[in-house]
Amino acid sequence: MKLLGISGTITGSKTAIVIQNLLEEVKRNNPEIEVELLDMKNYDVQFCDGRNPSTYNEDTRKVIDIVSSADFYIIGTPIFQGSITGVLKNLFDLIPPISFRNKVMGFAATGGTYQHYLVIENQLKPIAGYFRAFVAPSYVYAHNSHFNDHKELVDEEVITRVNNLAKEVVYMQKSLKGVEV
Repeated sequence: MKLLGISGTITGSKTAIVIQNLLEEVKRNNPEIEVELLDMKNYDVQFCDGRNPSTYNEDTRKVIDIVSSADFYIIGTPIFQGSITGVLKNLFDLIPPISFRNKVMGFAATGGTYQHYLVIENQLKPIAGYFRAFVAPSYVYAHNSHFNDHKELVDEEVITRVNNLAKEVVYMQKSLKGVEV
């Protein structure tokens, strides 16, 4: 089983830090699961314009392949102007919807206000519903104050949420695939 963590931004580092924490927690408790971080800032992904995926640049094709080949996901985004990033929305537009069907998704977000956690409920979960994905009921939201000066996640409540979400997505994935949990 391959778990793909997606940091859906090309700016900042806090979202990738949260996703990396989630992947490390999954790997610590489930060494048999392959984990990979897809940090969108490392790729030059073109805008989706409806054309055949084979005509996009190499990075775009590679990202489509990486996402499409994963078995389940933890997807993260910073919240800008009360919404997910354009980078993440573009990624969702590039991936054939069938690639997400019947796969587990967990969500994480970072932001500068405490109310931005609602974007997970009001935007990310409905997108997953459109894809007919299975959504973990828990999620992680980390505010700027949950990090120390070295950009380490230090808030105990958020770390507990990281641990819970990591367990939840694995439990859901194994249950759906008929693997003993």
